[in-house]
Amino acid sequence: MSNEHRALFSGSCSSSESDSEAAIYQAVQRTSTGGPLKKLKREASSKLSLSEARQEANMQNLTTNMQTMAHLLKGNVGTGILAMPYALKSAGLLVGTVGLALVGVIAVHCMHLLLRSCHYHCEEGGYLSMDYAHVVEVSFQTGPPALRKFSNFARHVVNVFLCITQLGFCCVYFVFVSQSIEQVIYPSMDVNDHSHDVIFISIILPFVLALCAVRKLSHLAPFSLFANALTLAGLVIIAIDLFQDLPPTSSRKLYADFRQLPLFFGTAIYAFEGIGVILPLENKMKEPEAFTGWTGILNTGMTIVAVMYIATGFYGYLKYGEAALGSITLNIPNEPLYISVKLIFALAIFISYSLQFYVPMQIMWPSLRERISNERWQLPLEYVFRAFLIMFTFTMAAVIPDLGLFIALVGAASSSTLALIFPPILDMISFYKQKSLLRLLKNLFILIFGLFVFVSGTAVSIKEIINTLFL
Repeated sequence: MSNEHRALFSGSCSSSESDSEAAIYQAVQRTSTGGPLKKLKREASSKLSLSEARQEANMQNLTTNMQTMAHLLKGNVGTGILAMPYALKSAGLLVGTVGLALVGVIAVHCMHLLLRSCHYHCEEGGYLSMDYAHVVEVSFQTGPPALRKFSNFARHVVNVFLCITQLGFCCVYFVFVSQSIEQVIYPSMDVNDHSHDVIFISIILPFVLALCAVRKLSHLAPFSLFANALTLAGLVIIAIDLFQDLPPTSSRKLYADFRQLPLFFGTAIYAFEGIGVILPLENKMKEPEAFTGWTGILNTGMTIVAVMYIATGFYGYLKYGEAALGSITLNIPNEPLYISVKLIFALAIFISYSLQFYVPMQIMWPSLRERISNERWQLPLEYVFRAFLIMFTFTMAAVIPDLGLFIALVGAASSSTLALIFPPILDMISFYKQKSLLRLLKNLFILIFGLFVFVSGTAVSIKEIINTLFL
């Protein structure tokens, strides 16, 4: 996720805004990582659509609708879909299927809430594009007067959770790749035996360090395309396996112990947490107006994603039942075709590590670089910092090698904050002048649900990790 440049395409805020709020919009002169504000000089009376304004600003490399749809699907289909059978094991066949649909609807609605706040501030403040942290910052700055002093703090909180989420993904990727390779080499080993996990995580560590030494995202693009092709091929083969020798639905529980529901919600939110890519995708569109709407790219793409998640979870749990593991690739047979699938996903996720790692580096390193006065030391110290972050994810993966519990923990502890908690807060703050009891109640429901997932999911995940690995 790159730093999104912001440009003024109208000279003033709407007349409904106070002079102080208009001044606030004009005063925001930094991006979420401290970069400069890019301006586009226009007449104050000029009114352009967002796509027209971007064309006039001569923004380069804008994506078509089909390209955006492809990026949306790629950004939401990863290790999360492989964990769906494990999620349903924590909820039951009926409750899990309905629950996934419910979580999907809420998650996509929250994406729309973020987009709505972004569009409002783009129009009022004259920005061509905004990133997540910038939307939060400006929402607080122009929101209720009592909250405006917390704008800078709120921006930092979002960036912290973005970093935690992405580094959490990196930890999950470490565990996923190491366990996949371990199962290929030792197919008879019990998957719940984690005695050799540190060895295999250590084996892939040098390769991760080498891959993440690539500093420019453009250089990673060919690897990304290759990983996407591998993922698609692997999913097709897994789908073929899922529909073979299915037992009757009566053989599976319809609902599970309610105390396991936080694990289900944590895993589901981990899978549906694509909110971090929504603004960057729309910011790069030639026709951003096509992104939203009932039949827009966002709803269409996320409906496809939700159907894939529900189908994988339903049929995966139906086939493997209580034996479902943190990734369905750990359940498929150790036969030549399926061994190739495990290796395919291991390679694809290994490559994806560098893409997930790029986000926290873009957020954290620029501010650290500014503190280094000697330019000769900036590049060497950047590599040191990269190695430090990689070693952090390596350590966490070595300490918590249970893939399913790690996914639930990341989903509950960090993904829920970005996907469920901040969007309704932004909606309430951005449109606080619009009095609507129904809208307020809806936002409070989502906020309470997000807090429930955050607190209970984190607590249950940590408890299960301690019970499974250390007791």
